Amino acid sequence: MLSIWEEGSASRVPHMAMATTEDTNHVAIIFGVTGLVGRELAKRLLLLEPSWKVYGIARKPETPQTLISPCYHFISCNLLNPLETQKKLSALQDVTHVFWVTWASQFQLETQESWDQNKAMMSNALNSMLSIPNNLKHVSLQTGTKHYVSLHPPFDEEKLHCYCYHEEFPRMSRSLNFYYALEDLLIEKLSGKVCWSVHRPGLLLGSSVRSTYNFMGSLCVYGAICKHLRLPFVFGGTRKCWEEAYIDGSDARLVADQHIWAATNSDIVSTNGQAFNSINGSTFTWKEVWPIVGKKLGVQVPQDMLVENFWFSKAMAGKQKVWEEIVEENGLVHTTVENLANWEFLDALFRLPFKLLGSRDKVDRLGFGERYKTVDSIMYWIDCMKDEKLIP
Repeated sequence: MLSIWEEGSASRVPHMAMATTEDTNHVAIIFGVTGLVGRELAKRLLLLEPSWKVYGIARKPETPQTLISPCYHFISCNLLNPLETQKKLSALQDVTHVFWVTWASQFQLETQESWDQNKAMMSNALNSMLSIPNNLKHVSLQTGTKHYVSLHPPFDEEKLHCYCYHEEFPRMSRSLNFYYALEDLLIEKLSGKVCWSVHRPGLLLGSSVRSTYNFMGSLCVYGAICKHLRLPFVFGGTRKCWEEAYIDGSDARLVADQHIWAATNSDIVSTNGQAFNSINGSTFTWKEVWPIVGKKLGVQVPQDMLVENFWFSKAMAGKQKVWEEIVEENGLVHTTVENLANWEFLDALFRLPFKLLGSRDKVDRLGFGERYKTVDSIMYWIDCMKDEKLIP
């Protein structure tokens, strides 16, 4: 039996026999294969029957490599370089399904630079693939529920009171949200020719050392440092974010499965494109989740868990040496704090100025029934990161 897993990787996905032939009508290319959802997409496609051939695209390969299959082919590519992109992608004439789960994070969100850079990446990729005869059937784009709001003041007062966003909610007129640039690019390049879909997750829950906004990595590194230094595991944020449902969790497994569902379901595919919220389903509060997470991580959870003047970016500053000690003492995969954690992201997440909750009505109505409780998702991914020796 061939396995797509190296020894020591997460074991909760069953091993399956794999076909070795590359003669298949199911050929995927995953842009951002080392990210939170990209990894899950590759794993799931390689386990499907009939088997898929999968090209994984990223600037740098995953380390350590966890995908081992004769049907998997990693290609290192700088998508901002049009000549390199053309050279490496134009030869892939057998691709049937594109999954775009990457983005350029060099510039601040909602800036002209971010808009231009992300549009250039996708444009380079599509131009390279559409310039030759191909078998392309579907393009799947991942953006997020920030499609519905701007996180930069002044805030839209009307949207501050809309707590459950559906897919047809209008765009923000004044925003430079690059999600809009990518959707418009699909309309321009594909409409009437190739089917496409857009998926909008909330707070992504998964495992990766290549993700800028890695909640699970940030949470677990924080917990490990608290345990190592015998610090209390406190929640730094606003009381409203602590006590009320403020954001949807989106398990990377669910998001990956929804991508595949929309890309391969003949009843819903459309050359006019469709958008889908991609969220776990049930709401949660950090007040409910925090003590459960603390117990799982084996840290000291104080009675007063909410500390409104606690900022992760300040409390965790300069803790790189502490993390190095934790990695060495526990025989973990060598990572830096920056590989896994983003303290400014935690500060922003726990101080959201408004609720960012989405509706699942559309996908439920169309038959996508996969759901998770967010606390269960968090527990699962902690176990995965432990199995992968990313955290103690």
